[in-house]
Amino acid sequence: MPKYINTENHFAVINSSDENHIPLHLININELDEWKDSLSDTHTSWLAANQIKEKHGDLVKFPGEGGTIGNISIIFDAKKSDPWFFSKIASSLSNGTYKIETDLPNNQAEMAAFGWAMGHYKFDQYLKEKNDKCAVLIAPENCNFDHISAIINGTNLTRDLVNIPTCDMGPTELADASQELAKEYGAACDITVGDDLLEKGYETIHTVGRAAEKEPRLIDITWGDENDPKITLIGKGVCFDTGGLDIKPSSAMLTMKKDMGGAAHVLGLAQMIMEVGLKIRLRVLIPAVENNISANAFRPGDIIKSYEGTTIEVGNTDAEGRLVLCDAIALASEENPELMIDFATLTGAARVAMGVDVPPYFTDDEELNSKLLEIQHDHHDPLWPLPLYTPYRKMLSSSIADINNVGSSGFGGAITAALFLKHFVGKDIPWIHFDVYAWNASDRPGKPKGGEAMGIRAVFAYLSERFG
Repeated sequence: MPKYINTENHFAVINSSDENHIPLHLININELDEWKDSLSDTHTSWLAANQIKEKHGDLVKFPGEGGTIGNISIIFDAKKSDPWFFSKIASSLSNGTYKIETDLPNNQAEMAAFGWAMGHYKFDQYLKEKNDKCAVLIAPENCNFDHISAIINGTNLTRDLVNIPTCDMGPTELADASQELAKEYGAACDITVGDDLLEKGYETIHTVGRAAEKEPRLIDITWGDENDPKITLIGKGVCFDTGGLDIKPSSAMLTMKKDMGGAAHVLGLAQMIMEVGLKIRLRVLIPAVENNISANAFRPGDIIKSYEGTTIEVGNTDAEGRLVLCDAIALASEENPELMIDFATLTGAARVAMGVDVPPYFTDDEELNSKLLEIQHDHHDPLWPLPLYTPYRKMLSSSIADINNVGSSGFGGAITAALFLKHFVGKDIPWIHFDVYAWNASDRPGKPKGGEAMGIRAVFAYLSERFG
């Protein structure tokens, strides 16, 4: 069984001192002339011999005694800095221990620690030969180490869960990972499996997952004081999506192990919340299924009765994520939580609208919307709102059921999917829906190709500010 929490990446940043560390000096790009004038003759000669372009991110390694590196100066433009700047620096350095000697504001200190750790993230569980390179950073003194450690661990967990292939991360293993996380933080974890889903009324979850060898299940984690504000996270846990009888082309299936990315996101966010001990009563709901093909697979044209009582006509079996989510949303609504948040790799339409790096979100809560827009910018965790445009609701109409699971038009697919989910949200419950890609399509500093956590740092910052 693969490990789920890749703690090795965490130790790329340590909260201790090392007398043998290599100093890193961030040189403000606007103060280059003053910096050059302050150099010794030896360092001036060295700088001339090792010409740099004097652009953001350029660095020069000054020699120390005995052929060692004495210190490293890095050209730094605060206006262009983000976590991935520090990821790039970390990945360019050799093994050793480093410390940023330049004073940084608190937010940049934490950004540096996070970015440095992400520069070391690797998913190598299935590789015979592993890359053990690690440039260790001593965390800046004004970095809230416990807080940033939780963010690093939660991000790593999300990435790992998405990256593990379905042969080792089906509904059974996703439930095992959830139980493991719950046990680590003293949370309760209840799992409803197979036909027991029907007995409890979760027909949509059962219907989507019944054709797979590994039975569908609903994972239900609770943590925290019952008297604290109730916050519920819901994650789409489709561990593999063939498209069902509306089968996907083979090229579209290559990354479908990531279709449980919503579940990975809420587990990563839950880890952050529990690790720092936010004053909330947390609930995590994950419908875990495989949308597979067998003799008992559900069909286009079938009608399913949801937990909440709405009848749903299946317009397309490849729009299965909203089906498994709707029962979890209706169940969560019974508690009337103070805030309900769902994450799902829900629509290709969201990628067409926003590209792969910027997840759209949907909410009617204007205060939450404006706050999240501010936070996503400050934390370099891009998000952008799309409207819950009510007139599009008519595209989900059905002549033989209360609602169809797909729109009648190919336009506005991310919006109609969000409107479908909204139908099952209890009245007056603040709710936000994130349509995430959960994947890096190419390698970039701190963002290797593969599973990615999108939006959970921004949401964690919001929750920390509100309930910290």
